[in-house]
Amino acid sequence: MSKIYQYDYIIIGAGIIGLTLAKELMSKYPQSTIAILEKEEDVAKHASGLNSGVLHAGFYYTSDSLKARFCVQGNQLMKSFCKENNIPVNHCGKVVVAANAEELKGLYELEKRGKKNGVDVELIDLDKLKEIDQNAKTYQKALYSPTTASVDPKLVCSKLKSILIKQGVQINFSTQFKRIKNNIIYTNKGQYACKSLINAAGLYADKIAKQFGFAKNRIIIPFRGNYLVYGSKKHSINTHIYPVPNLLNPFLGVHYTLTVNNELKLGPTSTPAFWRENYKGLSRFNLQEFLQIIYYESKLFLFNSFNFRRLAISEIKKYNRNYFVRLAKHLSHNCNPKSFDTWSKPGIRAQLLNTKTLKLEMDFIVEGDSNSLHILNAVSPAFTCSFAFAKYLVSEKLQKTID
Repeated sequence: MSKIYQYDYIIIGAGIIGLTLAKELMSKYPQSTIAILEKEEDVAKHASGLNSGVLHAGFYYTSDSLKARFCVQGNQLMKSFCKENNIPVNHCGKVVVAANAEELKGLYELEKRGKKNGVDVELIDLDKLKEIDQNAKTYQKALYSPTTASVDPKLVCSKLKSILIKQGVQINFSTQFKRIKNNIIYTNKGQYACKSLINAAGLYADKIAKQFGFAKNRIIIPFRGNYLVYGSKKHSINTHIYPVPNLLNPFLGVHYTLTVNNELKLGPTSTPAFWRENYKGLSRFNLQEFLQIIYYESKLFLFNSFNFRRLAISEIKKYNRNYFVRLAKHLSHNCNPKSFDTWSKPGIRAQLLNTKTLKLEMDFIVEGDSNSLHILNAVSPAFTCSFAFAKYLVSEKLQKTID
């Protein structure tokens, strides 16, 4: 009979949510035994390591959402973690700019949300905007967010890994969850048992949750995000510059992003992917996923849910670099579009779809019982929220496990 490895907690997924959860569990229950099962060979190999690294302020989200609840505190906690561990932070701030009178209304709505969520945010005039970034371009007013910043997400996750290993957390790489049967977790590298399982599997969180009886009427529809990188470090942008987003969907539009090293990126795309890890060509192709995702994407296109048809068509156009760059023309006065010459490595957003309503879920979703907890739709700003989100999950969703 195969040996069964026993732990108090088993976390599936070594992305930012899984890592911060393990850190919070060790802080609250230092005597507990914890294992992280990760199918890749290292931490943060998907969205957690491939996101833009922007630390959001928290003004996009309605006040009743988990995103709003944890973004402000998460921003502060992430900066504190970076300071304690000598991880660089680019405190560049952000401006949201309007293209016309109609978009100006959107700025007022974002300011209203921000104030309600406790965000340091203000509407500024053209003179103040020029002081912050003379290249930023807007109609009458802009929204200024001084607490928005940038970090290197891979550095953050790598540091968390080393801290957790020193604290005694067992991180098992190249270990893939296969199934659960009679409370035994089967993987490609042995069998496990635990008092509480935490599913933070990102792109596969819904599939794992379904084995436990959760994520009903929900499926992850992947969206691929690419950035164009400015070829020279000598650019004239001082801050993140974002457009007014369509608040009915979770995408923020094409924008200028400054990395922690002050590299300038333009993007991202939000291209519907055809399987969960559809990064490039036929890499990691999965026929079952392809058929399932094409089925739902076809339904979205047919019924034009949340204007999916227009989104899909516009995203296909973004493969044309000139078209893509032109989308950001109204954001700045002077930034040479010809200098955006390299595509960055894409990331994939694990976006949850409600299969009954055919609408994208806008907030984080947490489901579970006394035996398992499932973090679904952990999309942006999940990286920013992660430390605060982990505190909430451990104190309010997991405490019964250890009592």
